[in-house]
Amino acid sequence: MRVIIIGSGRVGARTAAELDQRGDHVTVIDVDQRAFSRLPATFAGVTVRGSGTDEDILRGAGADLAELLMALTEGDNRNALAAQLGKHIFGIPRVIAKINDPLRAEAYRTLGLETICRTVVLADALVTAASEGAEATGGAVLPATAEPRQGIPPAGSRAASAAAAADLALGDAARSEEGA
Repeated sequence: MRVIIIGSGRVGARTAAELDQRGDHVTVIDVDQRAFSRLPATFAGVTVRGSGTDEDILRGAGADLAELLMALTEGDNRNALAAQLGKHIFGIPRVIAKINDPLRAEAYRTLGLETICRTVVLADALVTAASEGAEATGGAVLPATAEPRQGIPPAGSRAASAAAAADLALGDAARSEEGA
């Protein structure tokens, strides 16, 4: 698959490295030449210095042939603009924009953009880790810092809801007997 990644920060560089290792043809665009130093020495893809919101830079990076564009800079508006360019100007079949603000992520989704909101993803992982243990996050929280909860159903699970309902019913029954 031919992939363009805009932004060679922590997320962009890691994503590029993993896709490259998988065998995809990856091109990374960033305005800062030093950002490419985050890519591993084994990276076999292409790096392009420039703005991912510049049509000429995108064209030179092969946007006409790309199957996926991922806008992974730190700026929500930059990512949305780059994704819009990829989708509407270059006709890239899939575009994904990393968005930090949940409200913006939802607004951009209504415009037809695929978004990943790291604020929501992180909050969900933390809630899962808090209620079910770090091992339940599928590697999002490592290492597990607490023993798995034995015999206690995770908060929010059907088992926890059933246990809470049973506790309430038992409490009501006990109070009824005391009043009789």
